[in-house]
Amino acid sequence: MTTPFVEAWRTIVPRSDDPHGPLPPLLLTLTVVTGLVDAFSYLTLDHVFVANMTGNVVFLGFALAGARGFSVAASSLALGSFAAGSLLGGRLVVVITGDRGRLLAIATSIQVVLVAAATVVRILVGSAGSSAGHYLLIFLLAASMGLQNATVRKVAVPDLTTTVLTLTTTAIFADARLVGGPGSKSGRRLVSVLAMFVGALIGALLVVHTSSGLVLVIAFVLLAAVAASGWTLGRGRPAWSTA
Repeated sequence: MTTPFVEAWRTIVPRSDDPHGPLPPLLLTLTVVTGLVDAFSYLTLDHVFVANMTGNVVFLGFALAGARGFSVAASSLALGSFAAGSLLGGRLVVVITGDRGRLLAIATSIQVVLVAAATVVRILVGSAGSSAGHYLLIFLLAASMGLQNATVRKVAVPDLTTTVLTLTTTAIFADARLVGGPGSKSGRRLVSVLAMFVGALIGALLVVHTSSGLVLVIAFVLLAAVAASGWTLGRGRPAWSTA
């Protein structure tokens, strides 16, 4: 029986015969990016998430009720921008069929451009910024995360959604053998939760103690690494890419 530690390790460092090849660690990297950009957006852009759309639906309700610290415009823009990114991702999925490596490489390459643009905007407008600058940042980052979600959904590596952790956390306990379940795959699921936690922690530390712009720089570097890996490792359409 595989232990949670072994499951976690094989997610970070897959075996050569893993049917998903290098995709698990690449998706974990994208999960870290999710934690980073959500920390950046919530702490600097009118209490809005650019990846967690469940939160934005709730925040929109708060804002409409008149709760302080929440913005109808910001929450609505995040939801709309995320939808636009998801549409782009859906189109890529239709055009690029049967090659998960190429799909991930192209999608993350577009994300690199979007996050690079967001980094430039942050540098130009500064940490205080204007409403227009904040809205542009929300648009660029939420569109990037919508694209990521649509892509990861098609790549379809079990338990590695890169953004949605509610069901992942539920499954850790609901599928446990302790309650007669089939086994929770807690190692893989916990390492996914940990990846987002690490991203959020680093993002918050940078925003609070150093420079919020560094959050976007790190996100850019991680996305560029995933894109480069997708192009390089997916060359020649290996079995994991076409599975």
